[in-house]
Amino acid sequence: MRIVIAAVGSTGDVAPYTGLAAHLIGQGHEVAIATQELFADVVRACGAEFRLIPGDIQAAMASEDGEQLQRGGGGLRGALATMRLARQLVETVGEGMITATEGAEALLVNRGAVFHGYLLAKARGIPGYGLELFPMLPTTEFSFGDEPNSLAGKAFHWLVDQAVSRVRTPPDSALRAFQKRIGLKPTGLAAVDDAAAADLDWTVLHGFSPTLVPRPGDWRENSDVVGYWWPHRSPDWQPPARLVDFLDAGPPPVFVGFGSMSPGKAEPLSQLVLDALPPGTRAVFQRGWAGLSAQSDDVITIDEVPHDWLFPRMAAVVHHGGAGTTGAGLRAGVPTVSVPVLGDQPFWSRRLEKLGTSPGWIPAGELTASGLRALITRAVDEPYYRKKAARVAESVNSEDGFGHVAKALENG
Repeated sequence: MRIVIAAVGSTGDVAPYTGLAAHLIGQGHEVAIATQELFADVVRACGAEFRLIPGDIQAAMASEDGEQLQRGGGGLRGALATMRLARQLVETVGEGMITATEGAEALLVNRGAVFHGYLLAKARGIPGYGLELFPMLPTTEFSFGDEPNSLAGKAFHWLVDQAVSRVRTPPDSALRAFQKRIGLKPTGLAAVDDAAAADLDWTVLHGFSPTLVPRPGDWRENSDVVGYWWPHRSPDWQPPARLVDFLDAGPPPVFVGFGSMSPGKAEPLSQLVLDALPPGTRAVFQRGWAGLSAQSDDVITIDEVPHDWLFPRMAAVVHHGGAGTTGAGLRAGVPTVSVPVLGDQPFWSRRLEKLGTSPGWIPAGELTASGLRALITRAVDEPYYRKKAARVAESVNSEDGFGHVAKALENG
């Protein structure tokens, strides 16, 4: 079967599908991954064909609007920044999806490509699958965020929801133009989202552990929580010698990295994290898009190193709470301290604390050295968190997220 996986977003939004692609190729399928040029090398490294979707997510997040979003800017400025980034995303994904998905006999899409992917699957009459990294179907069993407590707050959120669903916004107009281009009636974002959520011919699989978030009982048929999809790692990969030497030179260190997030300027953020390390604590800083950096006898800075190799060698992990990094920490059986920046990251941070593998979390906008030090100390020194993490890891590592997707494809 000729399969196209369309994945748009940051590293954590794309990397899980490289492992899935490698698995499906091993099952005899022809697989292409459509994504931005930034990820061309990791796509080709997993054995899949690379197909281009225009845009540069790293540049977008480094822009004024991207920085405003990551600073947690609320009010009108935050709303306008979000709207501009959303319009840019809808337009650039639309430009590339039509040609990038040509010849597909099945279309698998992540959240960043779900609107265009759903519409293209319907227009072409081919099977389509939503592969989500966050619970995207409506449920009454849990909340995705902190609910407003006051009556005024609830009224405000209701009005915002009504405006989003009814007002013609720039992102909405961009999707309507895409619908016209592929021969469909223009209906807009809210209508397409509702249609995909209710369409039993649109299979929705969620790539996270049911140990962390069990499948809600009120979800529709043809949807499930199947376990994580892990990034591909070449069997020929070898760790940097300097990192191996550092790990061998002392007790397990604490990992600190914020992935594709930039929760602050590189130098002040690096110094804050250094100040947060408890006395005598060794640490591995991962540079990431934040530019985190420090170097001493007790601290080493690295670039990209597969988390499935690195995390089991850590005493604890400090990260931004992204879906994939959260899963990597669970897989490794180590305690976690989250510093969420935006999006789904606070949700995963709350889930880890509830599960018992994390002593707590601090929003990036409220981060202090003393607060971070207190959580790192608990994660490393209190045996409960490591014991709980080890038990959860057994469950997570028994799941077969790749196999569930392959079975869904076989069943059509």
